[in-house]
Amino acid sequence: MAPNADESVKLFLSIGLDEKPPPLPSTTPRSPLISPPFIHEAGVTDGCDRTTGNLLYTVATKHHSNLLLHRPTLFEYIVSSKIKTPAQLDAAVSFFDNHAAEDFKLNEFEEACGVGVEVSAKDIEKAAEKVFEENKSAIVEQRYRTNVGQLLGHVRKSLPWADPKIVKDVIDRQMYELLGERTAADNEKPTKKKEKKEKPAAKAEEKKAAVEATPEPSEEELNPYSIFPQPEQNLMVHTEVFYSDGSVLKCNNKKEVLDKHLKVTGGKVYTRFPPEPNGYLHIGHAKAMFVDFGLAKERGGCCYLRYDDTNPEAEKKEYINHIEEIVNWMGWEPFKITYTSDYFQELYDLAVELIRRGHAYVDHQFTPHPHAGDKWCIYPSYDFAHCTVDSLENITHSLCTLEFETRRASYYWLLHSLDLYMPYVWEYSRLNITNTVMSKRKLNYIVTNNHVDGWDDPRLLTLAGLRRRGVTPTAINAFVRGMGITRSDGSMIHVSRLEHHIREELNKTAPRTMVVLNPLKVVITNLESDKVMELDAKRWPDAQNDDPSAFYKVPFSRVVYIDQSDFRMKDSKDYYGLAPGKSVLLRYGFPIKCTNVFADDNETIREIHAEYDPEKKTKPKGVLHWVAESSPGKEPIKVEVRLFEKLFNSENPAELNDDWLTDINPNSKVVVSDAYAVSILKDAAVGDKFQFERLGYFAVDKDSEPGKLVFNRTVTLRDSYGKGGK
Repeated sequence: MAPNADESVKLFLSIGLDEKPPPLPSTTPRSPLISPPFIHEAGVTDGCDRTTGNLLYTVATKHHSNLLLHRPTLFEYIVSSKIKTPAQLDAAVSFFDNHAAEDFKLNEFEEACGVGVEVSAKDIEKAAEKVFEENKSAIVEQRYRTNVGQLLGHVRKSLPWADPKIVKDVIDRQMYELLGERTAADNEKPTKKKEKKEKPAAKAEEKKAAVEATPEPSEEELNPYSIFPQPEQNLMVHTEVFYSDGSVLKCNNKKEVLDKHLKVTGGKVYTRFPPEPNGYLHIGHAKAMFVDFGLAKERGGCCYLRYDDTNPEAEKKEYINHIEEIVNWMGWEPFKITYTSDYFQELYDLAVELIRRGHAYVDHQFTPHPHAGDKWCIYPSYDFAHCTVDSLENITHSLCTLEFETRRASYYWLLHSLDLYMPYVWEYSRLNITNTVMSKRKLNYIVTNNHVDGWDDPRLLTLAGLRRRGVTPTAINAFVRGMGITRSDGSMIHVSRLEHHIREELNKTAPRTMVVLNPLKVVITNLESDKVMELDAKRWPDAQNDDPSAFYKVPFSRVVYIDQSDFRMKDSKDYYGLAPGKSVLLRYGFPIKCTNVFADDNETIREIHAEYDPEKKTKPKGVLHWVAESSPGKEPIKVEVRLFEKLFNSENPAELNDDWLTDINPNSKVVVSDAYAVSILKDAAVGDKFQFERLGYFAVDKDSEPGKLVFNRTVTLRDSYGKGGK
């Protein structure tokens, strides 16, 4: 009988742990049975010291690796103090991860994790003295600001089995012997001094030193796929299935089963991206693609695009076509496109076999299938089909999100019951982003009920919507890669983090141009009515003046248009726009000064008169974007501009439960029908991207027609990432 809560607390306390045990590492799957059973298994119900307790708990939480098979051995070594440090335990875990049960030799194991190796305090003293001698000048200079962690690392490198607490005590004592008591200056934070401008060479040296001082990125940061084992290591125990009679099933591949699998795959990594064709893919699927296709690509393996088409009532051919298209757009190339329905005969045969062995049931539907047609009138459940098709396709790494972790026991029990090859299963956190919904059910509802303009509405974080908005797959993949393949609890990622990556790319790839959203006519009274000057405007802000391809021509004539928001009747110190009697600079052009204002009976300003400074002697602070008539009386080209904001007001509308629809932002889409644009934009094609100066990044929408371009704002220029975003 399982112990009650009070008994569990007492057992945890008896081995030196808190009432709430330490949190599991983010890369370790959670086990439903990491509480008192492992204490009984280790034979320490009478208690033990905290160090031993922590090591035992660590073993109990690492059930995803090959430790289940060897857990009794590890418990014995820990309780007997043969393994007594985290470093030794890490070495033991690494040893078992790389050795199958048949290859396990006790002497090799003990050597690998330092069993019997005694590191005396004198050994530690000598190693520390050597480290201090090698770094003495830096320690004396930096005193107690010295990075003690680095000193510890140097000692531990030469004595990997040394007790870290003793090493720390020795380092602290030697620091005191060398430097004496801490002074007040040691506790002060270093102040930044203003320095005179240095010569370029000195700056270069300073920059070089800063680069050299930057800590090296971890292996996982350099390669997020490094956490996954190789296919030939798939002899590990994947999970334990606990039966009601008290027996435990330990699921792992037998050597002959794995050898047969490796012969078919040639030892390559095989993954699969298995979307359900019941809607359009969203940005959460971008993470799944990055994990599935990315791992296969990084290891030189293969990734299937497999449609999980086991629910025909919700599936459409439209969704199937969309998924293939969007996978290619995201830059991934499937090894092969398959359907779960391709395996209905094999699955049926396996179901019959399960029935013959005494386990199975059938879920009755009589609905036509969009891919298989009327050939089948029964369909496999997800839990039955997913694991068996993984095995039939020789998948090496079955990667999915954390909500499927509860199905791990079912996954392996079924494969074990059918004597099938078992892939390595690993769950990662879902991608949740603020101010949107990621549920396909909710997305389908707002699409079918016309709360948005289809699955590719630019306000949605569907991949089709992001593409239409002007977001590139490069930016999306950079965003996903930046978060890593973590097992954190699905915390909400602020949308500003995604927008940051979008800006990072568009800043380098989107040429600059000028568009006025709400035009206000300005007549330059001291410029001849028939005079038109062609001025050079920069496509790229950092372009060299001798690079003609970096510039485009803009006309400057007697009539120009500025944005209505850039004019006020009353000036103020914090306002940099135009006002009566005030001067501003027209970007790439001339300073102008407002000399007269014309308004209608409702005091709406209709026209401004101004004078320009052809000598550019005036140096105003404000700089405005503008568009001019290309010839007398000829208006600039008109374009439609769509300005998008967050679709939902709340960061997590799903928390509102049944009231989530009331949170839709009524101002999430604003259409400006009669904006003016510079003439260079007249030949823009669907998908082309630009930076409209001072306004943001924009892309040409598919609704564009000859003579009437439509632009979607991708993101604004202001980057709020880091100001509250995760």
